[in-house]
Amino acid sequence: MTVLIAIPARYASTRYPGKPLVELNGPDGPKTLIRRSWEAAMAVGGVDRVVVATDDDRIAGHARAFGAEVVMTSTTCQNGTERCAEVAAQLPGFDIVVNLQGDAPLTPSWFVEDLVSGLRANPAAEIATPVLRCEGAMLAKLLEDRRNGRVGGTTAVFDAARRGLYFSKEVIPHTARPYADDEPTPVFHHVGVYAYRPAVLAAYPSWPVGPLETLEGLEQLRFLENGRPVLCVEVQSKGHEFWELNNPSDVPVIESMMSRRG
Repeated sequence: MTVLIAIPARYASTRYPGKPLVELNGPDGPKTLIRRSWEAAMAVGGVDRVVVATDDDRIAGHARAFGAEVVMTSTTCQNGTERCAEVAAQLPGFDIVVNLQGDAPLTPSWFVEDLVSGLRANPAAEIATPVLRCEGAMLAKLLEDRRNGRVGGTTAVFDAARRGLYFSKEVIPHTARPYADDEPTPVFHHVGVYAYRPAVLAAYPSWPVGPLETLEGLEQLRFLENGRPVLCVEVQSKGHEFWELNNPSDVPVIESMMSRRG
């Protein structure tokens, strides 16, 4: 099966305008968010092509300067999945299209590799996404964000067959008791990566935006609202910290994690 990774990147983010071009300082010096996300994509094994998908000339020019292939998409895309659908229409013939969102430079390569393997192993599944069981320290970060009114990571709940029941920017399921930093919890952090089969990706932009997607601002809820199960593939951290850049306050958090990772 041939695999395409598309990295959606837009300049006009509501919460963080210009986010893809924000520089993150790491052990290898300062690099922009979109460059670090592209490098994370290039490290994934078993991938046939990697492209940056954007509607912004500034992002496109910068990406081409560091060696990325760029696919220009329309300004009407409402989210990364719609942008990936446009990429798949321009670059047909791939069996699986991966949406590696441009705000997750700490995504380990095996998250994506395991995701693709999970979709391949489930022929009936049309969409898959990774979930990571939170330990106490990660759960504490998520809860702190919500207490301070920040939109932080997304959480997921799923059934016994690993089909997503719901995704939320609130911390679900509710759990009242405290956990030690390294103690497993019942909360799963949703990792913002998706693997799609081309047919369902092509259909997605034609579906209306439903009330849940509108309320949560989560693109994957459009699949659930249209009766398309989302396979949740559990991935392992293997000691690596994971966080997404959602707000300016996340920059020092990610820089600190990169420094510890080395």
